[in-house]
Amino acid sequence: MREKNGKLIFFIRLNAINIVLFILIFGIVFTINFMDFKHKFTSSFIHNTGENISSNFFLYLMSSEIHQLKDVTDDEDSMSISISKILVTSMTNIWPEDIRTFIGRELPGLSLYNTEIAVAGNGTNLTNLPVESSPPLEVLLKEIEEIEKEKRYKTDSNSGQDSTPVPKTGENKVFIYQSHSWESFIPLLNGVTNPDEAVSINEDKNIIAIGKKLQEELNKRGIGTSQSTANVTEELKKKNWNYNHSYELSRGLVQEVMATEDSINYLIDIHRDSQRKKVTTSTINGKSFARLFFVVGKANKNYEENLHLAKELHQKLEEKYPGISRGVFIKGKNEGNGVYNQDLTNKSMLLEFGGVDNNMEELNRSIEAFAEVLSEYYWKAEEVSGSPE
Repeated sequence: MREKNGKLIFFIRLNAINIVLFILIFGIVFTINFMDFKHKFTSSFIHNTGENISSNFFLYLMSSEIHQLKDVTDDEDSMSISISKILVTSMTNIWPEDIRTFIGRELPGLSLYNTEIAVAGNGTNLTNLPVESSPPLEVLLKEIEEIEKEKRYKTDSNSGQDSTPVPKTGENKVFIYQSHSWESFIPLLNGVTNPDEAVSINEDKNIIAIGKKLQEELNKRGIGTSQSTANVTEELKKKNWNYNHSYELSRGLVQEVMATEDSINYLIDIHRDSQRKKVTTSTINGKSFARLFFVVGKANKNYEENLHLAKELHQKLEEKYPGISRGVFIKGKNEGNGVYNQDLTNKSMLLEFGGVDNNMEELNRSIEAFAEVLSEYYWKAEEVSGSPE
């Protein structure tokens, strides 16, 4: 009888243990899915977490196995960050040193300042992050009406005459486009003083002109480059889309080109910042340059490679033209688009030239500087890969 009772008790305990284990595993799985941890444990998240932990802390952990390291570690510094703090920051993404992580989800608009600074250029900090403003559509629509009026009175004298073609250099390797083609610069617009009205559909006065100049400079250096001159404002209007569909529209343009030209592997989306001249301009060797910077989306499969490319180009630009780059910025879906079509190739760039106050001289100098650096990077990569080109 005792033997039977003993077996029954053992069976009940075994089942109780199994139930507890089941509940524990279910609870862990539920928590991971509920907290959406699968999106937190990316290489970029781990990298950012590691950056906020003292190197002495890692040396301290390693010294438990490699005793010689104890001689080079400081016990106070090594324990300056506790295990509990690491766990809390990892699970909540809240850093005590950064107040934005406490209130960023509560204050409307503050999330715009959650842009990560991967590499800070000279003077770059949280007070002068890139500013992206919506286009005042009424200004653009008024300009379209004026252009339509002019067309009615123009003769067709130029019909059949093509503009001077950009010199062709073998297969196209680079494709330039402008997701916000209306972005312009105050010095290029007559009578405009309000930075919110620095917009135009005239491709000689908006960001498309910057793309044309860059295309010309890259072709000069033997890198086959093509460019989209699509008027995004009109294309959005045709589809009954708004500003928020800009990257969706440009994505279609890029995919169409890549389908017909499979040699293209560099994508450059050109923009301009809404910051003022003090932030967007630098004097280098006695000449004024429009500063530029890179934006990398981290919500796509090519994030790490595109970030590496942006960092390399930033470093090379700074070596040749100190102060020209404002740095490399990272944006997720909470701070912007997060993808920026950078999933289409691992050599994608969102490149911002200058700000609303920069003039064409300043912009041209920066375009030439960037073309010089990119061409050196490109030809070195071609040489390493053993390309016949």
